[in-house]
Amino acid sequence: MTADGVTDLSGQVALVTGSSSGIGEATAHRLSALGAKVVVNSASSVEAGQAVADALVGESTYVQADIATDDGVAGLIAGTTERFGGLDILVNNAGWTTVVPHDDLEGLTDDIFAKTFDVNVTGTWKLTKAAMPLLRQSSDPNVVTITSIAGVRPVGSSIAYAMSKAALNHMTVLMARAHGPVRFNAIAPGLVDTPWTADWDEIRQSVQRRSPLGRTASPEDCADAVVSLISARYVTGQVLMVDGGMTIV
Repeated sequence: MTADGVTDLSGQVALVTGSSSGIGEATAHRLSALGAKVVVNSASSVEAGQAVADALVGESTYVQADIATDDGVAGLIAGTTERFGGLDILVNNAGWTTVVPHDDLEGLTDDIFAKTFDVNVTGTWKLTKAAMPLLRQSSDPNVVTITSIAGVRPVGSSIAYAMSKAALNHMTVLMARAHGPVRFNAIAPGLVDTPWTADWDEIRQSVQRRSPLGRTASPEDCADAVVSLISARYVTGQVLMVDGGMTIV
């Protein structure tokens, strides 16, 4: 934080998983604008991921890696260290879901359930664990995980998705308690206007009617929340609701 209150991340290295679009892309741009060296990542959208990296104002690199695989985790850590030599900020944004109504138990197949947890929970856990030796060498190490209000309320694209986000919320608190001075926080967005939710018109209208702020979130709203947690140096173990007040109505 500079004297005028502006967050200065000059010299810090940030890895943002799942950053070829949406919240991850907005976060990568925000961190880069604040001076961070940014690693952009995606599992499959290579062209889009490279385009994001190329568009950042500061130093950047793109690493294709699927965090649901051991090779992907190892490759992402290796790509980060080879390019920048260390890591100060890990933003766990990569995730996967598919819409399955909560009352459709047959629709929530074992394969869907397993993939949801493989990416959202196991992949995030393995990457976070692999990043810890690098983070411990930082003067201000941060992990910010993107979860969801589905992790605290009985909502979400599927029961498996909501369960996975609840697991990440609890992981955040557990890691914060056991592994300081690395700081662990999370943001839990409500409905965010991303390519994934572009056709969710009925849900969007419902949120706009009920939210105290009268609108859904933008990826930039979420990026702002990530930066606020990174810059709040005496905050750890917190799950910040970024939902326009939906969890209080």
